[in-house]
Amino acid sequence: MKHLLIAILSFAPIADSGADIYKYVAPDGRVYYTDEPKKGFDYRLIIRTRPRTYHHDLKFMSGNKLKFNDLIAKAAAKHQMDPKLLHAVIQAESAYNPNAVSSAGAVGLMQLMPDTARRYGVTDRRDAEQNVDGGTRYLKDLLAMFNSNLTLAVAGYNAGEGAVMKYGNSVPPYPETRNYVQHVLSLYRKS
Repeated sequence: MKHLLIAILSFAPIADSGADIYKYVAPDGRVYYTDEPKKGFDYRLIIRTRPRTYHHDLKFMSGNKLKFNDLIAKAAAKHQMDPKLLHAVIQAESAYNPNAVSSAGAVGLMQLMPDTARRYGVTDRRDAEQNVDGGTRYLKDLLAMFNSNLTLAVAGYNAGEGAVMKYGNSVPPYPETRNYVQHVLSLYRKS
């Protein structure tokens, strides 16, 4: 247990610096965490951090929020979603920067990963309209998957629905995901 505590505590500075965290379980049961997964091993992304430009993008957030407000409202109406939830996710994910790219390869306003984009027919993740539409559909599916449980849907958006299911339909014990859920829900309640 002592080693697990040390590993978790060491995530805080890594997550702050913009590194994604991967987990590998070896055949002998040992668990390894890294920000540089090795090829040929079955590493799983467990913590996806914000784009490196996030703090810089906060300076331009109010202008960009206004710029994308109609697009977000349109996607929310089209998919019967609360626009305040979309704004909360977009603010947490990209600070409204349509060109944001995370070190894990998530792109755009809603930080879509390549597999998620393909799943929702997004051919250009940098296209704000496609990105918001795909991210909105994914969030809607997560809400349906987790019986309208907003906390689990938001956790699934950050860590993936598989991680939420793996931990018995609860928020995965990843510090980044727990912080992300609190942050998004706080933004949602304030709007």
